[in-house]
Amino acid sequence: MNPDAKQLWRAPRWALAVLLAVLGMLGPFSIDTYIPAFSGIAQSLGATPVQMQQTLSAYLFGFAFMSLFHGAISDSVGRRPVVLWGLAAFTLASAGCALAQSIGQLVFFRAMQGLSTGAGIVVARAVVRDMFAPAQAQKVMSQITIYFGVAPAIAPMMGGWLFVHLGWHSIFWFLTGVGVVLWVANYKLLPETLHLTQRQPFNARNLLQGYWQLGLDPRFLLLALASGVPFNGMFLYVLSAPAFLGDHLGLAPTQFFWFFVLSISGIMSGAWVSGRMAGKLAPKQQIKYGFVIMLLIAVINLVANLLFRADASWAIFPIAIFAFGWAMMVPVVTLLVLDLHPDRRGMASSLQAFVASMANGLVAGVIAPLVMHSTVWLAVASLTMLGVGLFAWLLVHRRWPEIGRTVGHASE
Repeated sequence: MNPDAKQLWRAPRWALAVLLAVLGMLGPFSIDTYIPAFSGIAQSLGATPVQMQQTLSAYLFGFAFMSLFHGAISDSVGRRPVVLWGLAAFTLASAGCALAQSIGQLVFFRAMQGLSTGAGIVVARAVVRDMFAPAQAQKVMSQITIYFGVAPAIAPMMGGWLFVHLGWHSIFWFLTGVGVVLWVANYKLLPETLHLTQRQPFNARNLLQGYWQLGLDPRFLLLALASGVPFNGMFLYVLSAPAFLGDHLGLAPTQFFWFFVLSISGIMSGAWVSGRMAGKLAPKQQIKYGFVIMLLIAVINLVANLLFRADASWAIFPIAIFAFGWAMMVPVVTLLVLDLHPDRRGMASSLQAFVASMANGLVAGVIAPLVMHSTVWLAVASLTMLGVGLFAWLLVHRRWPEIGRTVGHASE
């Protein structure tokens, strides 16, 4: 924690949480906003469905790759420069997407967007721990999760409205405007939170030592899996929404809204509960409750789909409850990851984001297409991904029982 934290930010804590949450929202916002315009973009640029899928894959690959470096660089040069340069690059890439005249150009600039947007969520996590002690950091991280949960709900609606009324180019001009506003806001408001005494040398040897140190730490790898993989138990249904909601549940596209509202409500309420528990309940107990909720509802969801034909009257609610359990435990696990190696919090955030984004990419590109044809297989896949995260956490709990044992304590 920065010893000068109280002097760096004198405004209310929630205001910093909002600023950091908006930074973190930029990534999912850049994915979800243009998805309603897929068919229009394909028709305009003469692109095939496979080529349109490449615009998403290029973004996800760029995001995952650069996530390895945003935090590590911020450990050396500071948090603020990485955020500002990342936002500047995102703004230029968004303008490039808006001006694209071919599918090749659009794929290229989408990759540039992916390379830059990771700076927001990666550095935001490190800033939280720079500025707040563990119990306070959990409250702020929970607030960030609440605000972060709004993006997947409003982004498709906003993108759809822009596409219908102003054409697909307007979506990327809108993202360009978002980039400009965020750059100005962070230039004026975001302080440099990494203390000079905590900076790491910026050279290849030091970076490799850091990656080696974290990559060989089984605690780090297991906690990263525990936080990143269970999310896909819910994200799988978001990726499969056209098949799950339209084909299996028989909902019209105009009714998809309710699925997203319930899921986001689950995330926001779970994060709110996490914030209320901060400093009152041992972190490992809170993680336990989150996993218990996810496990019970995932099993119920599978059994229900085995016994009954999926129906909109009940099939959406298990995903919302699953989202509640995930949001209740993930702020705590994230802080445990960041505090394993306090001198390399930026790098830890980078690697955690890389693990999560690789899991997301695997689900989007491989698992979802394989299971979206059946609600039973969707439920099986959801339970399996939860099982990976739960197994990772149980290993941490067994081998290093001191981690997360005390209230307001991150790790030994």
